[in-house]
Amino acid sequence: MDDKQKHNGLQCHIYPYMTLDTYKYVVVCSRFEGKWLLSRHKKRDTWETQGGHIERGETPMAAAQRELYEESGITDAVLYPICDYCGYDDTGHANGVVFLADVKSIGRLPESEMERVQLFDVLPDTLTYPGVTPVLMQAALSFAEKKGIR
Repeated sequence: MDDKQKHNGLQCHIYPYMTLDTYKYVVVCSRFEGKWLLSRHKKRDTWETQGGHIERGETPMAAAQRELYEESGITDAVLYPICDYCGYDDTGHANGVVFLADVKSIGRLPESEMERVQLFDVLPDTLTYPGVTPVLMQAALSFAEKKGIR
C-alpha cells in the first residue's frame, strides 16, 4: 500500500476539547485574512494542515506552536485549542488535539520536510488526508465563526 492509499483510508471522529485521556498528535488549522493556509510536503503532491507528533514532555500547545513554525514558518499567531480527535483506519487509531491558528503574519518557511505553503479560499481537492482534513477544518471554521475570527 502506497502513502496515498494509506492516507485516503484515514478517517476521524471529533470530541469536545480535553475529553480524551491521551494525545499523540496535534493538528493546526491555520487561518490568515479569511483564507486557509496549507502546507505541501516535499514527498507528496497534496496539501495538508500543519501538525505532527507530540514529543515526550511536550504539551499539546507547545507541540502545536512548534509544528506550526516548522511546517509554515509562522511565529505570529494566536492558537486556540478547539477539539480532540481520534484518527483511525483498519490498522489502528491515535488521538490528538486540533488547534485553530489565527495567523497575524506569515514568516519564511524554514528548512524542513515542507516544500511550500499556500493560501486557499476553499479546501483544494488534493488533500493528503481527504477523510480527515475537511472534518477538522469544519470544526475549526465553526469555532472561528463563533469567536469572530476571520
